[in-house]
Amino acid sequence: MIRTEVLARIQLLQGDITALEVDAIVNAANNDLILGGGVAGAIRAKGGPVIQQECNKIGTIKVGDAAVTSAGTLKAKYIIHAASMALGSDTTAGTLRNSVRNTLLKTEQYKITTIAFPAIGTGVAGFPVAGCARIMLDEVISYLGNKPHLTKVYFVLYDKITLQAFKEELDDMAKT
Repeated sequence: MIRTEVLARIQLLQGDITALEVDAIVNAANNDLILGGGVAGAIRAKGGPVIQQECNKIGTIKVGDAAVTSAGTLKAKYIIHAASMALGSDTTAGTLRNSVRNTLLKTEQYKITTIAFPAIGTGVAGFPVAGCARIMLDEVISYLGNKPHLTKVYFVLYDKITLQAFKEELDDMAKT
């Protein structure tokens, strides 16, 4: 059973992830760190060109890894680019799990206490929403059990269907 203290640090929301005032916003990224559409497009449009410029300086990273840039003009301090796919490819369970885990590890390095995740890989990368919810919540819950520095983890989901999938998965996990 998941500890109440861990569950209290997770919040599910429907809305615009770029509007949150958190330490870090997670970008559902490709490993070339090219900010295309979806969450990445919104981050690029609202955060300004500096984010893509910083991504260009970092260059290509391994699929399943994560990279950190500033958040440009967004309210957040950082963008953590979780590379669950190669450009033009699909997200897999393994690459999703690794990109979430590596994103969480970056929170220690950058002293991040609040973070907002989208449903990584469910857009152009084609990963099923229910599977995404299961993997992402599992990784976050496992991580939070041992890491008190993260005080709040938001899952900011674009639509009601995705929000419902995350709610159902979190409810199921809380019962077991």
